[in-house]
This record gives sequence, C-alpha cells and structure tokens, in this order.
Amino acid sequence: MTLNCNGKILDFSTKKIMGIVNISKDSFFDGGQYDTIDKVNNQVSKLISNGADIIDLGAASSKPGSKLIKPEDEFNLIYNYINELTSNFSKVLFSIDTYNSSVADFALSKGFSLVNDISSGKYDKNMFQVIKKHNAGYIMMHMKGDPINMQENVNYDNVVDSIISFFKLKIQELEKLGFSNIIIDPGFGFGKSIDDNYEILKNLKVLKSLEKPIMAGLSRKSMIYKVLNNSPKEALNGTTVLNTLALDKGADIIRVHDVKEALECKKILEKLN
Repeated sequence: MTLNCNGKILDFSTKKIMGIVNISKDSFFDGGQYDTIDKVNNQVSKLISNGADIIDLGAASSKPGSKLIKPEDEFNLIYNYINELTSNFSKVLFSIDTYNSSVADFALSKGFSLVNDISSGKYDKNMFQVIKKHNAGYIMMHMKGDPINMQENVNYDNVVDSIISFFKLKIQELEKLGFSNIIIDPGFGFGKSIDDNYEILKNLKVLKSLEKPIMAGLSRKSMIYKVLNNSPKEALNGTTVLNTLALDKGADIIRVHDVKEALECKKILEKLN
C-alpha cells in the first residue's frame, strides 16, 4: 500500500518509524527540551540520521489532565518551526500533530505531508475539508473523552470492538467526502486502563480488518513504566519490547522518541521474518 500525502509518497511495503519532536514545555517525557529553532533543527537532523521515515512536530501537550490549546495560541507557538523545517528539510516527510484545522492548513501549505489528529476531527469541524483540500495523509486516533478527563472513565465492554466500531464510522464519514488517505491509531493511553492497552496490543492484528495502515504510539508511556515501576526516563527498554511486539502484530508505523532503538527493532524483525 502507498499513500500520496500532499505530493510525497508514503510506501508501506516496509515498516515506518515516526520520530517525535515536541516543542511543548508540558510534554510528559521531553517537555522543554526542544524550545528553540536550533535545538529542533539539531533534533530533526539526529532523528533522520538515525533512521526516521517521518518527523511528527507538535506544540500541544495531550498528556492526561492537559487542556486543549486554542488555534491562535498553537499557531503562535509553532509557525516559525514549520517555516524553518520545511525550508531546511524539503525532502522529509513531516507530520503536524494538531487537532486545529488552521494549524494543519498552514503546515500543509508549507509542505507538510500528514496531519496527526488525536481527536479524529472531533475538535474542529473544518479538519476534514482541510485534509481533503491538500490530499494529505491523515492519522486519526481513538480516544475516549478528552485529555483533561480521559482517564476518569475507562470502562469498556470490549475495548477492541469499541475501537473497531469507532474507526468504521470515521472511515465511512471520510470516504463519503471522497477522502481515503487514512492511517488509524488505536490510541494507547488515551482513555484506556493499563489492561485495556495490553488487550489492544495483544489483538492489534484484528484492526487489519479495517484495511488501513496502523500506527502504534507506545513510546515511554505509563503502560510501560507503571508495570515496571520506574519512570518515562527509564522506560526505553520496555518501549523497545512493546515496539517489537507492535511491529510483529501488524503495526505499519511506530511513533517513537528513540529512533535508533526503534530501527534496530525493525531490522531484527525483518531478519527474523
């Protein structure tokens, strides 16, 4: 499967690695580390040299308890970074991590290829029209509730069935608009208990029935460090284990902070298979 994402081709004949660049000071793991243009340029260069296929840039924290960011505030935080990165790395596939259509529109107009939307269009009714206008790649995620309250009510009759039902409706809605450049993300940690997260991972291949590429974002999350009784900073080894499992169980993209280690997972699995 290949997707034409705003003029750049994303080829899923091999697994892809998405490197995370957060400029938010409130991000749960690397908040405040990349708060200047020079730091972001250096980090993007490092992620690419380590093997990243996609760079995901975001300015808004979506950790549990965080509030939504207003479009104008997000734009003011991120527009200089968008301009700089697309100028310096014109051949790179960039994803904008946003739920605000105006920010997505600006990034795509500058050459970004994908939109990574945790809300799947819930927070901005114009998002679907923007991604269609640019023929962008669109990563839509399952989340129960909102970041500020998503861990308060995490009960499901069957979490995997709930996710599949959600995506079927969203895919149908987008395809009625004539848009099919869809990647699905089950939303590990977004309105799920630790047990729910492992149930999703165990059954990740079931999502293949939706016939869309699957992205898994497991990097340094609480489903790792709470099980291991450590911290996000100490959760790299656990992340590597789960990334390997996710790739083996059908993930087409893994979204990670640590690209070098993720590439090693990918290479070893390719050799095994």
